[in-house]
Formats: sequence, C-alpha cells, structure tokens
Amino acid sequence: MYTFVPLLNLKFVMKKLSQLLVLAGVAAFISCGPSAEQLKKLQEMKDSLQKDSIKKVEMKAAAEKRAQDSIANAKRIADSIANAKKSPKNKGKK
Repeated sequence: MYTFVPLLNLKFVMKKLSQLLVLAGVAAFISCGPSAEQLKKLQEMKDSLQKDSIKKVEMKAAAEKRAQDSIANAKRIADSIANAKKSPKNKGKK
C-alpha cells in the first residue's frame, strides 16, 4: 500500500538534498582559487626575489669593476716605476 505521506517525505528529502548539493558546489567553487590576499603576497615575494637577484648581479659587476680598476692601477704604477728607471737622472739639479 502506497500512501501520500511517503511521497511528500521523499520530495522534502530530495529538495533538501539538492539544496545541500548546490551549497556544497558553491563552497567548492569559491575555495578553488587563491584569495586576493594570497595573490598579493605571492606577487610581493616574486618582486622581492627579482630585486634580490638584480642586486646580486649589480654587486658582482661592481666587484668585477673594482678588480679591473685595481689591476689597471697596479699596471700604471709598474709602468711609472719602469719609466722612472729608464729616464736619465738629473744630476745637475739640487
């Protein structure tokens, strides 16, 4: 014997179940991607890493330039010493 009450109860259960599934779907959709705050932090971290790498390259280039300047200065001093030894000495001046 089939009565009207179980059919009404089945509709109620199906209605609540469909509402629950819709809410679960919406919650899953919202939680899938990163939030704006997380994206901002990620971008800040990328910018920081980029600045650090640029700074490292600049520091390396500056160190290389200092080394080249030091070598050039040493060569200039060596050349001036060699030229001083080759030039005639002024014996008449006091």
